[in-house]
Amino acid sequence: MKIDVPVPVEQLVRNPFAEKVHAPVVVDPISAMRELVAGKNVEQVESLLLSEEQVDAPVVHIFGPGIYIREVRIPAGTLAIGHRQRYEHLNVMLKGRVTVVNEDGSLMDLVAPLVFTGKPGRKIGYIHEDMVWQNIYATSETDVETLESMFLEKSETWQQDQEIRLRVRMLNHEQDRADFFAAIAEFGFSPETVRSQSECKSDQVELPKSGYRMMVAPSPIEGKGVFATAPITAGEMIAPARIGGKRTPAGRYTNHAVNPNARMVLCHNGDIDLVAARDIQGCAGGQPGEEITIDYRQALELLGVRRVSCQE
Repeated sequence: MKIDVPVPVEQLVRNPFAEKVHAPVVVDPISAMRELVAGKNVEQVESLLLSEEQVDAPVVHIFGPGIYIREVRIPAGTLAIGHRQRYEHLNVMLKGRVTVVNEDGSLMDLVAPLVFTGKPGRKIGYIHEDMVWQNIYATSETDVETLESMFLEKSETWQQDQEIRLRVRMLNHEQDRADFFAAIAEFGFSPETVRSQSECKSDQVELPKSGYRMMVAPSPIEGKGVFATAPITAGEMIAPARIGGKRTPAGRYTNHAVNPNARMVLCHNGDIDLVAARDIQGCAGGQPGEEITIDYRQALELLGVRRVSCQE
């Protein structure tokens, strides 16, 4: 299943609607899950889960010829709800055990290893044992945001929640936006020139087929940005940024920040990689992880661009 909002089930077992939380009571998680779902539509349950603390649920995006694999890892003791799948597709459960509540209220107990064709629809599940789940789609598309719109139907509740979260985060990046303008001015570029160069398609290239712990998504800094979907450790190569002089999505969409968590590194063959400067957090629940950012000054200097001295 594509996981939307996984949360620790203990938070829900204690009655999330109560004004006061009493001492925890040992409750069968499946009974608690069914009680939670009873009398509610899926979006009501989704709204409840979105209000809770989200657990780490790292996602790796794997691309091969004509195929896209979305692999998610979810810890035991988690209650999760998936986005609605539009089409039948192959599912592979590599590890774990999960009890799923289908839209008709029936239960399925799934135990790895397991391979099956998933039907269209949404599911709610309780993860008994640490789980590794793959959704496998036949497609040549490599942009994760486009893939999600192709294969998943996201509810109004989810979309509204994401819009609110984005607007709130935008308030925290005024300093990054101001420093972006200062940085490009130091090299003699105007905002219009930078935007024109960024949108130029003649020097863009797709990422090589491989597995990536990142995706492009709407950014609270500017436009679209690159986000971690699984933990990335300091010094780790995140993705190629330039190949043969052309920009990959990692090269085009990585935003500037005052305190960046990544940097551009020149390879021996002249290509440029995007590399983590510190540990970067991945997805929590269905939310993208940290935005991956660089200092544009460092990136421009790596390309051999010189600062412009202003003399009156």
